Amino acid sequence: MSDALLNALAEALAEAVTLIETCDDDVLDPDTAVKWLESTGFLLDRLPPADRRELAKLVRRAADRHPEGAWREDLLRVPDGFGLDDDQHELYCDAIKNVVAEFTEAVREVDPATPVPTCPGWTMGDLVEHHGTTHRWAEHAVRTRAVEPVWARDVPLDLPAEPSEYPQWMARSAEVCLRTLRKVDPDLPMWSYGADQRVAFYPRRLLFEAVIHCADALLALGLEPRIAPGTAADGIEEFLENVPHHRGITERLASLTGGSIRLLAKDTGAAWSVTFGAAGFSWTKQAGDEGDADATVSADAADLLLLVHGRRRSDEESFRVTGRAAVLEGWLTATAM
Repeated sequence: MSDALLNALAEALAEAVTLIETCDDDVLDPDTAVKWLESTGFLLDRLPPADRRELAKLVRRAADRHPEGAWREDLLRVPDGFGLDDDQHELYCDAIKNVVAEFTEAVREVDPATPVPTCPGWTMGDLVEHHGTTHRWAEHAVRTRAVEPVWARDVPLDLPAEPSEYPQWMARSAEVCLRTLRKVDPDLPMWSYGADQRVAFYPRRLLFEAVIHCADALLALGLEPRIAPGTAADGIEEFLENVPHHRGITERLASLTGGSIRLLAKDTGAAWSVTFGAAGFSWTKQAGDEGDADATVSADAADLLLLVHGRRRSDEESFRVTGRAAVLEGWLTATAM
């Protein structure tokens, strides 16, 4: 792609965003404007950190070509508005730290034998042990720059003898993992079990491991998880991106009659369209109510994230399902991990 084209695209993006942000409410519906901007933000969030920083540079360069005044100042605010200068790798690491702290605090004084209904057959001790092990495993994989699958049995765990000590061990395991992650270039290539074959796979995956398992613990204690809409939307996309890399899931999906579903986030306006069947699996993202599907399920992004991870049921009050509910249920069953 030529420099001229890159500069033109960056300027067009900045101009479009600024027009949306400065448009009067009687010209553009504010809810529509928010949906457009949030959809753009989600797409830009998926860019590698180096590309995000380069885009910020191009936008500022485009703004500098305008004369001094309000319009130029508005253009210059676009990179900050989308956090293009933020280090996405560090943001994921910070988010992991916060969620694991919440998780640890929630289970610190809980009987390890407490059942976890969203993980049938597991106790709270099992849940905490599993999550701590995940951090130890990921730390080992990143530190050794794994080029092939790593087995948990080959990773030193230093697991305490008493399950009552698991919460603090889990917190220490996350600290060790984060120290390693923060030292490593996220763009370095390495093996992963998902779509992204770089170090960057791991902090994003660990964040949503933490979000979902913290939700497991809170729900077991009769508490409601609090998941920010932007985090939940990113988690839905992370889930969809990795579906094709789980052999068991792809085999189950291939056995289904071809179908399509839409996940519609009421609070952000984002929508994800998924098609599956013998022809393969694919997904796209849109904004708002665009497109059709065999079944559509709408709810807040956090509830949709918990739904695709099997922590909510589509017949719960927070969901609205239209179309062929059996198609949705078939997809949810096939993608269960």
